[in-house]
Amino acid sequence: MSLQHAVLGVLEAREMSGYELTQFFEASARWVWTAPQSQIYPLLAKMAKEGLISGEEQVRGSKLKRTSYSITEAGLTELRRWLAEPHSEPSVRDPFLLQTLFLDTIPAADAEAVLRAHIAEVRERLEQWAAHRARLAAIDTPLIRERLARRDPADHDRIVQLKTHVFDYLIDTATHRIEWAEQAIEIVRQPTRV
Repeated sequence: MSLQHAVLGVLEAREMSGYELTQFFEASARWVWTAPQSQIYPLLAKMAKEGLISGEEQVRGSKLKRTSYSITEAGLTELRRWLAEPHSEPSVRDPFLLQTLFLDTIPAADAEAVLRAHIAEVRERLEQWAAHRARLAAIDTPLIRERLARRDPADHDRIVQLKTHVFDYLIDTATHRIEWAEQAIEIVRQPTRV
């Protein structure tokens, strides 16, 4: 997946400024795709040049200007092309799994502390995902409301179910990861055989 397609998917729901996109990727989208501000603004310029999005300069207040971007027909075509093609499984680059692979090189108490800290972090994310899933199911996020406002009401249930289903995956994965880390703690606690 590319950041370009993530941006197109967001702009399909509603127009946004670069600042709003940055805030969106720092808030809810980071759960499935991260994007720092340093990547978003150059990408917006590139996408506008390629005709995938269009930017309209708006004045806010007396002097503050911002560009609000919206998806073009060419951008929608590109998004639909990308959505319709299969994508391979991403390669695994998980720093925590790599770290766990080598936890045998530190004292068991230190290894357990690392695992417990990870469990706490994953539990926090799980709570955030569950809360966001509930908001999506209740049609209580600005983006889902705006997306549904532009779609046929007959499709609303399917759209909401698909979005919440992504969070079901994240929740299930986090639950499994917590269980896995708890099992790793049991392994770390095993007495050393002489």
